[in-house]
Amino acid sequence: MTLRPSRHNIISEISENKEYLVVNLLSGNADFFSLAEKNLLTASESSGSYPAEFIKKGYVSDPVEEDLKFRLKYIEFLEERDSEEIQLFFVPTYSCNFTCSYCYQSDYPPEKVSLSESVTDAFFSFIEANFKERKKYITLFGGEPLLPGEKFRYQIGYFTQKAFKAGIDIAVVTNGYSLNEYLDLFDPSFTREIQITLDGIREIHDNRRTLKNGRPTFDTIVQNIDSVLKKGIPVNLRMVVDKENIGNLPELATFAIEKGWTNNPLFKTQIGRNYELHYCQNSQSKLFDRIGLYKHLYELIKQHPHILEFHTPAFSVMKFLLDNGSLPNALFDSCPACKSEWAMDFTGTIYSCTATVGKPGEKLGNFFPEVFLNMARISEWQKRDVMHIEECKKCNVQLVCGGGCGSIASNQHQKILSPDCRPVDELMGLGAKAYFK
Repeated sequence: MTLRPSRHNIISEISENKEYLVVNLLSGNADFFSLAEKNLLTASESSGSYPAEFIKKGYVSDPVEEDLKFRLKYIEFLEERDSEEIQLFFVPTYSCNFTCSYCYQSDYPPEKVSLSESVTDAFFSFIEANFKERKKYITLFGGEPLLPGEKFRYQIGYFTQKAFKAGIDIAVVTNGYSLNEYLDLFDPSFTREIQITLDGIREIHDNRRTLKNGRPTFDTIVQNIDSVLKKGIPVNLRMVVDKENIGNLPELATFAIEKGWTNNPLFKTQIGRNYELHYCQNSQSKLFDRIGLYKHLYELIKQHPHILEFHTPAFSVMKFLLDNGSLPNALFDSCPACKSEWAMDFTGTIYSCTATVGKPGEKLGNFFPEVFLNMARISEWQKRDVMHIEECKKCNVQLVCGGGCGSIASNQHQKILSPDCRPVDELMGLGAKAYFK
């Protein structure tokens, strides 16, 4: 048996030339190494006398045996993915009552039709025919799915009643401003969560997310968050960050803590990075790259530890390790498009995911007025994983990165089977320092 360092070892420097984090998703192990241990593991030539612990934890292995384990794990992954719950996004409109400074849908074509009962009926018939045996839930997305006005409210009410009768749970992604007009439509028994965005405390948020008439939105959204939590529906509070508002994170954390939100088990948070998706941002200089954002978060957490009471950044797999005491399963694919995620809209059009929905050129078919599926294009999305992306095949971080986002990769490289690379080793190093050092 030939022993060699695993090709899935990921090594992150924790302190300069003193301590390192070694993570291996294939074996499911992570440890801190001294410089001497790291050098022994990475030496190009070895007498084969590796410490027994290296072998036991999979940091050193026989390449043939490791390849077999890799393939078995891949089969397990495919089986689990084929049975996991599907998230079906539905866009009732691309219109919005906000004018956000960073809206990536701002240049979408004007709408010529609106949601009708016929489209809603066709949507539920389509998912019954195509996803009958799969566990699933629906997320209302936009634009803004909860626009003010009786016409919009009636259509959403009709939609939610169809979901309730079909026994399918609902989630909502909304700006939260008109939520009070809709709250009676969402019963805690079938509403998974309502995602609402606050980009900071009042002054910061109202500078970025105003109504189209320029009026502020912060106070109304805060009141509606309180109402949702009081009704017993989970709130997923999202802060979209860039260099313009990241410094306000400590204040928003303080605000949420003082409101009592962070003590409510129904309350959770996420940080969304403002980045170029389809259309140009007004100011590219405001945008963080992925590692730049997490470096900034790390420094903010060091200065303001109370942020962790509001939000615990992922730092790749480090948050999972912190929360669970173990690493997640190997990730052969991080793009759910056309596998565990689909997106459809009020025109009867089918798309791969939320990042492509409504975008010209991304159509995969129709569920209304007739059903049509572009199976060649759908198969390309379904094929996408680290086994089919050439650049991923020999990459040591493939089982953490999973090939990244298919939509971003396609935008960057003009093909779906291309990588959206992540700075995994740097992210894990930051997370190890933030959570374990």
